[in-house]
Amino acid sequence: MRKVIFQNLISLDGYFEGPERNIDWHNVDNEFNEYATSFLETVDTLIFGRVTYELMAGYWPTEAAKSDDQQIAAKMNSLSKFVFSKTLKIADWENTTLVRGDIAEKVEELKAKKGMDIAIFGSSDLALALIPSGLIDEMNIMIHPVILGKGKTLFRGIDGRLDLTLLRTRIFRSGNVLLCYSPFKK
Repeated sequence: MRKVIFQNLISLDGYFEGPERNIDWHNVDNEFNEYATSFLETVDTLIFGRVTYELMAGYWPTEAAKSDDQQIAAKMNSLSKFVFSKTLKIADWENTTLVRGDIAEKVEELKAKKGMDIAIFGSSDLALALIPSGLIDEMNIMIHPVILGKGKTLFRGIDGRLDLTLLRTRIFRSGNVLLCYSPFKK
């Protein structure tokens, strides 16, 4: 069965987006891009909530993205994508399916299909909706060396304890630290 991997970037003080959904603090360099490229080689499906989908769809198909991040843009544009939204009217980014209805049911269906792993980028609300059902198999959290002071915390809305098992770590020259966890399953 395919794994669902939740991947997100956070500040040292736990925010995944700053005030007004600001992400200009992301610490991206060649090493980060190499990591992103190799990670994208392990997945064939991306799932998003509406907000992250609109952000990604507004960037990756552009000429600027194709020029600045050629390999990542090619992969992001070609992968199969599912966006979960009650309000979005259309999802016209290449290879995107708009999904309404039961999130957990659709993700279970995707996991059961043959293929490579599935990634959730950003979309913390979507990930939080899947955690209680045990549908997140891995959490890759990259801490960036910045303190924002305010914004939206990554796990805002979790109302109980969730024990995790550390799978691996990676320290980047930039100061980014990747922590990969598996949710503890009893």
